[in-house]
Amino acid sequence: MAEEYPEFRLRLPNGGPEARGRLLSEKGTNGSQRFVVLAGSPVRPEVVPSFPSRMPSSYELRQRKIADGAIQESGTWPGRLETTEDITCNSPSAAAEILVGRSANGWKEWKTEDGHPLSDFIDQVWPGPVRAWLVRGANVFGRDLVQRVWLDEGRVTLAARHLRQDAVGMLRKDQLRNAVEEDYESTATYGQKAQLVEEFHAFLTRMRPGDTVCTLSEGRMFVGEIAGAAEQIPSDDGRSNLRRPVEWRTAHDYRELPPDLVRKLGTGHDVVELTAVKGLLDGLGMTDEELVEEAEAADRDPSVEIPTITARRVLELPEPTEELADTLNVHSVGWLREIRDLLWDEKHIVLYGPPGTGKTHLAMELAEFLGGGPEQVKLVQFHPSYAYEDFFEGFRPREDPDTREVAFRLTPGPLRELADLADSEGNRHIPHFLIIDEINRANLAKVFGELYFLLEYRRRTVRLTYSGDDFALPPNLFVIGTMNTADRSIALVDAAMRRRFAFVELSPGAEPTSGLLGRWLKKEGKDGEPADLLGALNSRIDDADFRIGPAYLMKPGVYREGGLERTWRTRILPLLEEHHYGEGVDVGKRYGLAALRAALATSGGKGENGGKGGSDSEQGEYEE
Repeated sequence: MAEEYPEFRLRLPNGGPEARGRLLSEKGTNGSQRFVVLAGSPVRPEVVPSFPSRMPSSYELRQRKIADGAIQESGTWPGRLETTEDITCNSPSAAAEILVGRSANGWKEWKTEDGHPLSDFIDQVWPGPVRAWLVRGANVFGRDLVQRVWLDEGRVTLAARHLRQDAVGMLRKDQLRNAVEEDYESTATYGQKAQLVEEFHAFLTRMRPGDTVCTLSEGRMFVGEIAGAAEQIPSDDGRSNLRRPVEWRTAHDYRELPPDLVRKLGTGHDVVELTAVKGLLDGLGMTDEELVEEAEAADRDPSVEIPTITARRVLELPEPTEELADTLNVHSVGWLREIRDLLWDEKHIVLYGPPGTGKTHLAMELAEFLGGGPEQVKLVQFHPSYAYEDFFEGFRPREDPDTREVAFRLTPGPLRELADLADSEGNRHIPHFLIIDEINRANLAKVFGELYFLLEYRRRTVRLTYSGDDFALPPNLFVIGTMNTADRSIALVDAAMRRRFAFVELSPGAEPTSGLLGRWLKKEGKDGEPADLLGALNSRIDDADFRIGPAYLMKPGVYREGGLERTWRTRILPLLEEHHYGEGVDVGKRYGLAALRAALATSGGKGENGGKGGSDSEQGEYEE
């Protein structure tokens, strides 16, 4: 006996009347469950401009029914159309689309009189948001099933030649795991079996009618909607045992797809969840204006931003301003724009120079300005014992909050956390910055591991060592490193890092650092002598890597009584004593304040830089 379903209703946009329909037990040729729109149902008279290209089969059905009189002008609802007979459609979504003239998810939009969606009344559909999936079929045991089977028959399939016949009823992953372990014991490796479990579970349990599905073949991506439950059908060649009906709708040139979508499509599995980029999928081939028109036809809340438009926002780095240059005491906004352009082109830069040149402070201020706030910036500091497990991900001891037992659990590091944040839905147009302080103090090959590859090939993915995930660095993630040249010479940086980072020098002998202290002193209304002293000091240091940056003299304590002498004696001279260790140089006599003041008096009171000291700060607090 055919299963009886309740009557479902669908309200037309803008507070319109309700259409009526019923779900049929009868299935179409591709296995989708059919739906009948009852006679006397109202029909929206117009369609959105994108409807013919986005939903060609529904548009053609609607036009045929109008042509043969099954849809006519309504005498009940002036200005609208009306069905004059029952119209059977291949799926609930198709039935909804011919009524409202736009794309529609019939599994959610058809509802009972008391408000329960149609999805509550069919198998293999669970509450939650609509998902998106990639299922590969262009090379299944050497055959392109997309062109030969899927598009013609309206389905998507998965090879499961050894899987037992009752797998469709296995809703739990542990049930599928046990089945795969037994059924594929001698035909698959442990890694292949683990992947089969994930793919079978996604195909049988997580996918559901109404989800978006896409596939690749012959340089194009085909997009459709899953239109029914999963089935397990015996297949002579074992290529298509697991099946789902699909309404294929549009095709797009692979070369014209958005980069973020291409990155996700590069994952090397047969079944890949694409929900994170569903907004990009939904907007393919449509302009923003068409998306707005479609949203308005769906009675969407106008105060809520359209997800498809949000998803396609273009990543931008804002132009530095004169105000930012003044805040950072930088000599020219043009120099800041050059750094901004360098970040845009290269994605990764290193600010290098002697201590006290404000590298970390400049990196943080720039990152917060370009990223739009501190929430988009994360700082880590490298050291000799820093490792991949600290930086990206690894197994770390963690206490269970309930049992209080400690066990090793896979834990993300700062780069993985920031990359996941940058790649989350709604964030992909917002720049995110990772600042690596003292980047040259760690074993970089050990810390970066396979991520070295991703720094050079941003559009590619790699299989991660611990989690096994396919991972790519999102395009809106930028890296700024700082390097103290007095700690380790820039010449010692390996070639792999040089290829992946652009290097920007911050030297006390050149702008923006050379004149920084003088500009800051003038802004603060302080005497310019410290800038002259710093210039005179650096003129006596032969090794540029050991010259002193202005940050040492941009702290409040320097300008209290005796502060300059105290800072010189306890902060600056010890650095120079270390530099000249074993050389027999009298550091105090050569670099002390008395010697420098005497030299300045002889030269007319100007140091090497003519009173342009050197460093940067907003409130006088600078990182060394």
